Amino acid sequence: MGEGIHEGTVVKWHVREGDMVKADQVLAEVETDKAVVELPSPFSGKMLRINFTEGMVVKVGEVLLVIGESGEAVPAPQVQPDAQKSEAQAHVFAGAPQVSGSMQPIPTHHLAAPSTRKLARELGVDIDRVQGSGPGGRIMDEDVRKAAPASMEKTPAGVGKPGAILPQAAPSSRPPGAPTIIYEEGDERIPLTHLRKIIAERMVYSKTHIPHACGMDIADVTKLVEVREKEKKNFEPKGIKLTYLPFIVKAVAIALREYPKFNAHFDEEIGELIIRKKHNIGIAVDTPEGLMVPVVKDVDKKSIIEIARDIEHLADMARQRKLKLDEIRGGTFTITNVGSVGGMFSSPIINPPEVAIMGVHRIKDMPLALNDKVKVRKAMGISMCFDHRVADGAEATLFMNVVMKHLEDPGLMLVDMI
Repeated sequence: MGEGIHEGTVVKWHVREGDMVKADQVLAEVETDKAVVELPSPFSGKMLRINFTEGMVVKVGEVLLVIGESGEAVPAPQVQPDAQKSEAQAHVFAGAPQVSGSMQPIPTHHLAAPSTRKLARELGVDIDRVQGSGPGGRIMDEDVRKAAPASMEKTPAGVGKPGAILPQAAPSSRPPGAPTIIYEEGDERIPLTHLRKIIAERMVYSKTHIPHACGMDIADVTKLVEVREKEKKNFEPKGIKLTYLPFIVKAVAIALREYPKFNAHFDEEIGELIIRKKHNIGIAVDTPEGLMVPVVKDVDKKSIIEIARDIEHLADMARQRKLKLDEIRGGTFTITNVGSVGGMFSSPIINPPEVAIMGVHRIKDMPLALNDKVKVRKAMGISMCFDHRVADGAEATLFMNVVMKHLEDPGLMLVDMI
C-alpha cells in the first residue's frame, strides 16, 4: 500500500463472507500512517474468508482475506515449520494473490482499539483474557480497568496521585534510559492515535538510521510575489487558489533534473542509490489527525496551473482522509511548507526511502543588499535536509542554488520548463 508501510488498521468492511465481488470493487477501508484508504479487490470471485475484524491491526505479509470460487473449500490455515515448507505448501486459492510460505494463521487477538491495548499494557492486563462489553464483543477501556489488579488502578484513568509513579506493567517496552514519568493530580493522559503512533515510529527510524545533514539559505522572492499577486486573479475564475507552492514545486523539479541524485531512493540492504525516472513530489499536509504526504505525480511535465490544481485537490482529500492509494505512494522527493504557520528555518526529517526533503517558510520583509544598496525585499527561508550517505553538502548547496535562482527570477521557469 506504499513505501515504508508495515501495518494498517481495518476501519470498515464493505463486504461480508459469502459475498460475490468484482475486480476493483471496494472491499474495506484501511488506515495506514498516511491515510485511510479504500482497498480494492484484485480479483472477481467469492469472499471465502475474512481473517481480521474492524479495529484489528494487520501486518504486511499477513493474509487479510481469501477470494475464491463458489463451493470451493477453505482449508484451515496452518503454520508449517520452516524445514517442512515447500513450494507446494505455499497454497494459493483460485484468484487469490500468491503469498510466499505457508498461509498465515487467523489472528486470535480480541477486538480492541490501539489505545485500549496500550492501556492494558500499562496496567499489566492480558487483553486476550478480558471479556469485552462493547459492540460485537469489543473490549472497552472500562473492561481493562476492571480486570486490572487493585494496586494498579486506584485512580481515574489519566490521573495519578500527587507524586505517584505510573505503574509500568511491561518494563521491557520502555526504551533503555527512558525517564520515569511522574504524574500529579489534574494531569491528563491523551492516547496517541494510530496515525500519530505510526508517524512517531517512522520519524524515530528516519532520525536513527539516516545521517541527516541540513543546509539553509534565504531567497529574495520579491519578483515571485509580484507574479503571484498578478496571476492569482487569472486563476480564480478557474476555481484555483494560487499559492506560492506550485512555483516552488516547479523550481524543485528543474533542480532535480540537474541533480538527479536527490530524486532517488536509497536501498540500505544492498547499499545502492536508485535514481527515479519520475519526478513525483510529496507535499506534507497538516491535518487534525497528523501529517500526511500526498504525492503530485510527474511535476516535471506539468504546468504551474496543473500543479496548483493537483495540490489543492490532494490537500483537500488528505484533510478529509479520502486519499486513494495511488495518491499517497510513489514519492521521490518531499516538500514541507510551513510558511502559513511561520518560522524562518527548520530541519525537516527525511521521508525514507527518499534521500532529501525541503522546507519552505513564511515570506517576510527583510533588509537585503541589492546593487550595493540595502533595500527592504520579500525574503523566504529555505531549508534542505539530505541523506549524507549519498550526497555531500556541496551538492546540496548547488541544488538549493538552482531552486532559489528560479524562485528569485520566475521568468526562468518558462525557459527551463521541459
